Amino acid sequence: MSGAGEFDLITRIRARAAAMAEARGDVELGIGDDAAVLRLPAEALLVVATDTLNAGVHFPVETVPADIGWKALAVNLSDLAAMGARPAWATLSLSLPQGDAAWVDAFLDGFLALADQHRVALVGGDTTRGPLSVCVTVHGFVEAERVLRRDAARVGDDVWVSGTLGDAAGALSQWRGGEGVETALRARLDRPTPRVALGRALGGLAHAAIDVSDGLLADLGHVCVASDVGAELEVDALPASEALREAFDAEARRALQATGGDDYELCFTALPAQRDAIVAAAREAGVDVHRIGRIVERRGVVALSGGQPWTSSRAGYTHFR
Repeated sequence: MSGAGEFDLITRIRARAAAMAEARGDVELGIGDDAAVLRLPAEALLVVATDTLNAGVHFPVETVPADIGWKALAVNLSDLAAMGARPAWATLSLSLPQGDAAWVDAFLDGFLALADQHRVALVGGDTTRGPLSVCVTVHGFVEAERVLRRDAARVGDDVWVSGTLGDAAGALSQWRGGEGVETALRARLDRPTPRVALGRALGGLAHAAIDVSDGLLADLGHVCVASDVGAELEVDALPASEALREAFDAEARRALQATGGDDYELCFTALPAQRDAIVAAAREAGVDVHRIGRIVERRGVVALSGGQPWTSSRAGYTHFR
């Protein structure tokens, strides 16, 4: 089916999203009115994040709609993870070249599959005609004493990162080069894993955190600026997947890991005394973590390889330059 009208699409979305909204029990009024009405839990802070994905900028134009749906929600849940928050609700704004109901159904297959994993209810949004663009806003809750912030890193902290780095950037590099894209790398680009469980587990253990979306050096730099500190980073300690090691030589791999972005892993800082507790928390959350550096007084991020300064031609992704 294609050529559906705006309200036909909204009806389809509402029908697909209804089950989780009902199951949560905190959605007084969801899709179908001028705004959602939601019940806030007592003694919790509301955490809100928004990200927009545009065709040809955030995903290759041939990306299948289910993967676009998954990623549109995943990048937002990653922001909640970086704050230590528990996801609750989402709104979705879709700009579509035409009212293609089959495309929307496939998009929802990916979006709602991830939403169900994290008990996220889709409670509202908008549909409009235009170039393909997806904007998602997510809402979550966190206890005041467990909030993770960019401005809380302290001199002497270890710097940690979850998972592996560089896979998504490696997939983009292969795609832009007209090569065949290695399946495992493309999966990391199309369907990143938001580290929600780890973010929750780090509350009370870590000081500062950020999700790695624009590249490790750039994102760790944001933490340093906000916290008025510096960082020393050992690029040879950055964790790499076997797929990335097989696809790229050591120098290309370092650049992808340090500056490539689209990883949606968590980079965080914590006191050395918390090392054992952090490893245990990460194990419980089902993800590996690696110590990759330390927070220092000197401003800025210094990358080292074998004790010597290491530089790249770029520090990370930015939309306007």
